[in-house]
Amino acid sequence: MKIFSENRVNATISPDKVLGILSQHEVEKILGSGDEQGELHELFRRSALAILNTGADIDDSKKVLEHYSDFNIIPRQQDWGIQFDLLNAPADAFVDGKLINGIREHMFSAIRDFLSAYEIRESSHSDQGVDESSWITNTVFHILRRAKIFDRSDYTGLAVCWGGHSINEEEYGYTKEVGYQMGLRGLNICTGCGPGAMKGPMKGATFGHAKQRNRSGHYIGMTEPEIIVAEPPNPIVSNLVVLPDIEKRLEAFVRSGHAFVLFPGGPGSAEELLYLLGILLHPENRHIPFPLIMTGPESSHQYFIELNDFIGKSLGYEAQQRYKIILDDPVAVAQEINRATEKVIQYRKGSGDALFFNWQLHIELMFQQPFHPTHKSMAALNLHRDQDAHHLAANLRRAFSGIVAGNVREEGIRAVEENGPYQLSGDPEIIKPLEVVLRNFVDQHRMRLPTTTYTPCFEIVQ
Repeated sequence: MKIFSENRVNATISPDKVLGILSQHEVEKILGSGDEQGELHELFRRSALAILNTGADIDDSKKVLEHYSDFNIIPRQQDWGIQFDLLNAPADAFVDGKLINGIREHMFSAIRDFLSAYEIRESSHSDQGVDESSWITNTVFHILRRAKIFDRSDYTGLAVCWGGHSINEEEYGYTKEVGYQMGLRGLNICTGCGPGAMKGPMKGATFGHAKQRNRSGHYIGMTEPEIIVAEPPNPIVSNLVVLPDIEKRLEAFVRSGHAFVLFPGGPGSAEELLYLLGILLHPENRHIPFPLIMTGPESSHQYFIELNDFIGKSLGYEAQQRYKIILDDPVAVAQEINRATEKVIQYRKGSGDALFFNWQLHIELMFQQPFHPTHKSMAALNLHRDQDAHHLAANLRRAFSGIVAGNVREEGIRAVEENGPYQLSGDPEIIKPLEVVLRNFVDQHRMRLPTTTYTPCFEIVQ
C-alpha cells in the first residue's frame, strides 16, 4: 500500500494545451502581489501537491500537508507566458526525471480553474445585472465551459457516480462492474475524481469503452480546493475540474449530469444525496425527469435499508420516491440508467433546454451559498420540523458537510482537535435517525480509510 513518496524531486514545468496560452494580465494574476499572492499561492501549492500525490492511500489533508511541508510551487514569468518550479515534489510523480503526462495535465487543469475562480472573485452579480442565484449558476457554467466538458454534438449520456472513498474490496469491485456495463452502453462517467467508488466506475467504463472501440469516452472528475488535498484525482480522470467550493461543485454535478448512481459511502455521499433530494423536492422541479439509482452488492443491503429509513424519517415518503434501489445487478443498473438518460435527453430537446447543462433546474440560494462549518455554525443548524422538506434537506446536507470537514479537511481537523467535536441538536424524530446513520457509518468504517483509527468529530446532543 502506497502512502507517501519519501524521495523528492525538483523540476521546472511549462503549460500544456489544457491551460492554453496566457495573456500578460493572466500571468500577473497568478504571480499576484502581497497578501493576494500569498492566498492564491497557497491554493496552488495545496492542489499541486495533491495532484503530484496521486495514488497515495491517505484521506487526511492535514497529514499530507505536514508530510510535504517543504514542497513548493513557484511561478516564473517569461516573455511568452509562465513556468512553474516544483521544489521537493513527490518522486513517484516522475518517470526518468519527467513528470507523468496525466499528472501534468491535471496540474494545469487546476491552475486553469483557479484562474477562472480568481476572475469570478473580481466580479459580482450586481456587475452582471442578475440576482445572486443566477450569477452563481452562470459561474458554474463558465468554469465547466472553460474546462471544455461541453460538446453540442455529443448526445452521449453522462452518468454521475457518487460513493465513498472508504469502501471494501467487494463494493469496489461492484462499482467497476457497474461502470463496465455503462461503458458497454456508451455512457460517459463523472465522479468526485478520488479513489474508491469515484475510481471504480471510471476504471470499469474504460474496459467497456475499449470493447466497443469507443475512443471518445469521457471520465470527468469534479473536486474543490479543500477536498482535493485529501482525495487526489485518480489517474483515469480525463477531464479534471476544480470548482471554487463544495456548493459549486455539487451544482456542477447536478447541472451537467443526465443520470445519477449512488454507491455505498459515508458522510460525503450522504451530503451529495441530501443536496440532490433537497433540489428535487422543490415544487418547481417535481416535473423534471431526474433518474437516481442507489446500488451496491448484496452485502450492502443493510446499508441501503438504513439510508432509506433515514430519508423516510427525516424528509418523508415523497423523497423516497425520487430514487430506486437496485442491489447486486450491474446489468439492470446500466440498462435503467441508459433508458433514463435517453428520456432525459428527449425531454431537454422537447423543452428547449441545453443537452449538456440543465438550466431549467431550480436551485435555491441556500443550496448555493458556501457553508463554512465551525462549532458555532454547526450547533446553529436548523434540524427541526418547522420548515419545508427541501429546506430541511439543505440543513441536513450542511451537517454532513461539516462532518466531512472534521474528518478530512485540514481546517476542520484542527478545529476539532482544539475545540472538541462538533455538536448537533434538533427534533428527536430527526436527530435520532441522524445519530443512527452516523453510528452505522462509523461501525462500517465509512468515515475514514479502514487502516486508520477514527475518532468521531461530531456529537449528537439530545
